[in-house]
Amino acid sequence: MDVKAYYQKIREVENQLPAGEVVIVSLDTPDGGRAGRAMEADRRLAAKMIVDGRARVATPEEVEAFRKSEGTAQAELFARTSPSRMSFSLAKTEDRNGTV
Repeated sequence: MDVKAYYQKIREVENQLPAGEVVIVSLDTPDGGRAGRAMEADRRLAAKMIVDGRARVATPEEVEAFRKSEGTAQAELFARTSPSRMSFSLAKTEDRNGTV
């Protein structure tokens, strides 16, 4: 493998991706990777996964579905954890000598 060509290819793919976070969709891989799982990654990681044949850029429909599911998941998490949130405050205590 030509390492220089490999990293050049990653840079080329990275420059073609939109700025910021990119939604990618995983592909089947021989080492057990499962196809169809959407995730958000920075441009560099997304480009590396695309060059390695582990992912592809998500379609606009897949991006919309991903954003919708992420919003739903965050809302569900907040709803589950908000009633159980506890508020704590720290109070100073004095030791036997009267120092704090």
